[in-house]
Amino acid sequence: MTAPRILVVDDEAPMVELVGEYLRSEGMDVAVARDGPSALEAVRDRRPDVIVLDVMLPGLDGFEVLRRVRTFSDAYVIMLTARAEEIDRIVGLSVGADDYVVKPFSPRELVARVKALLRRPRADRGPGVGRTEVGELAIDEPSRTVTLGGIPLALTTIEFDLLLTLAREAGIVFSRQRLLDRVWGMDYIGDEHVVDVHLGNLRRKLGEDAARPTYVETVRGAGYRFRVQGSRR
Repeated sequence: MTAPRILVVDDEAPMVELVGEYLRSEGMDVAVARDGPSALEAVRDRRPDVIVLDVMLPGLDGFEVLRRVRTFSDAYVIMLTARAEEIDRIVGLSVGADDYVVKPFSPRELVARVKALLRRPRADRGPGVGRTEVGELAIDEPSRTVTLGGIPLALTTIEFDLLLTLAREAGIVFSRQRLLDRVWGMDYIGDEHVVDVHLGNLRRKLGEDAARPTYVETVRGAGYRFRVQGSRR
């Protein structure tokens, strides 16, 4: 079995060495990058399964690195920051991060979060999957592609999994926790509001009007559901 590939991106050598030691002790293949440009090169060359990405980096900051990474990679990303401001967390999640850890942190906690991401279930691609169409929206499960009016949408892995999870049970209300369990996995240990951020990104790509949604509807005080009007499977 191939060892999970982890890329740690940080310019603090002692922290990188400590985190790398903990990850390697769990049988993971760890690579290191010290700045933004070398991080992008390492992602292209090594194709990591998980990227541990610091916000404050020389060359390019972590947010810009993540924006660029998301144009060619669906690797899981855990953002690291020395600041606890909510805006940092929101920006990180909005550009495609999967999790967020504030320094100082326990290396054991970081390893646990990496392992949780690696265990996160993906949408089923086995027998019986197919195509869901609702109005101009088409979700193709085997190819994991989505089109709107015939135009492909550039969804992240999380956005696709959220949309597919909701569409598979159209009309059923999903709480944040239920979506976390389905998409992130039952051992996810982060903030449940990550669901809101990723669904907000998904809605923007769908061109949704939050007040009159066509596809993803907010059920106040309960969660989210996929509208069933005009759907066919």
